[in-house]
Amino acid sequence: MKNFYRGSILFVLMLFMMSGCNGNTLNTTKISDETKVANVTMNPSFFVDPSIDFSTNQMTSIIIEFKTKPAVVAVKEAEAAGKQLTLEEATKQVEESHAKFQEELKTLLEDQHVPYTIRHVYKTALNGVSMELPGKDIKRLSQSTVIARIYPNKKVHIMPPVTPYNQK
Repeated sequence: MKNFYRGSILFVLMLFMMSGCNGNTLNTTKISDETKVANVTMNPSFFVDPSIDFSTNQMTSIIIEFKTKPAVVAVKEAEAAGKQLTLEEATKQVEESHAKFQEELKTLLEDQHVPYTIRHVYKTALNGVSMELPGKDIKRLSQSTVIARIYPNKKVHIMPPVTPYNQK
């Protein structure tokens, strides 16, 4: 059941990322304003979802995607680009990205006495972690060298497709 739940979350996250949807496609003015704020407050070398509240002291649940691709994806991308990469080498790169992130957390959060909790570690469909930390301290992660994207960890509901009247 736990694997099904994780798989479902990752599937929805991947759909979310592929569609470019941020959950509020109708309010583009608000989105562009929030994007400007996020670009000013965060490192422009990685994407941060503008819906994240950087001003709160409350624990904020986020999903962090690393720059290093999951091992199987990295091997397929290397193969498509005509490069040689074994699954073992790609798996080693994934492990190294997690170790580097742990080192960075020590200097960026632990040494600054910022409370945080890593909830899940992802290495298969997504390379990254889900974690909780105060919203105001998410900015500290801008100095990380392994992060590619930061998303809010929230439920996304997908409406089932509507079947035409005469079809079953």
